[in-house]
Amino acid sequence: MQFVTINKDEDLATITMNRGKVNAFNDALVDDLRQAFRESEKDSQTSALILTGSGKFFSFGFDISHFLGYSKEEFVHYLGHFTDFYTEVFLFPKPVIAAINGHATAGACMLATACDHRIMARGRAKISINEIGFGSSIFAGSVEMLKFCVGERIAQTMLYSGAMYTGDQALKMGLVDQTVSEENLLAQARTVAQEFAQKDARAFRSIKLLLRGPVAEAMRSRETASIQEFVDIWYSPETWRHLQEIKIRD
Repeated sequence: MQFVTINKDEDLATITMNRGKVNAFNDALVDDLRQAFRESEKDSQTSALILTGSGKFFSFGFDISHFLGYSKEEFVHYLGHFTDFYTEVFLFPKPVIAAINGHATAGACMLATACDHRIMARGRAKISINEIGFGSSIFAGSVEMLKFCVGERIAQTMLYSGAMYTGDQALKMGLVDQTVSEENLLAQARTVAQEFAQKDARAFRSIKLLLRGPVAEAMRSRETASIQEFVDIWYSPETWRHLQEIKIRD
């Protein structure tokens, strides 16, 4: 794997995204993440996972400059790949803890909502599903996962505004479950992951599927149509202009 590392600590596995300064998603990073999750699922010695990023970003979300070179057909294929992956994480049979070390925007926030528990570092880091700010829509699955996390009313507020939230603001909204200092983030993530790992594995899988299975059915029923609408809007002249103007800032 080129852009992901897996570190084992007893029965916990920490999956770290490490692609450039901002860990932006492209095909290769999503492939690496899927491989890491599938290896961890098969590993009988792994009881729980921690997902985090390197540097100042959990992830910027999509590598926009990279995808500006894609045809519509290529982009539709990638989006199917990405949404399939976050659905896998949403239903992953083992506990998944998101240790949000830095900014988590757009697709990165979507991936975080797929996890079972979210811990975010206090400080400058912001989290948001901010697509409306640059004229883009989102996906049916991302809406369902967000509603599962924060409820319909707060999900509507977040999606209509595209606002960026600090960790403490996200905590009040229910988007994250805990905030801690940057230096204590991974230690707290390990503590929470270990608490999950001590639960009966079969009981956890069963309860997780009972909770999330109906949500995943709703996700899948509308995902393909939402991807096509997303792409139609993405390639519209106004949105395309906004996409070309996006600059990554720390």
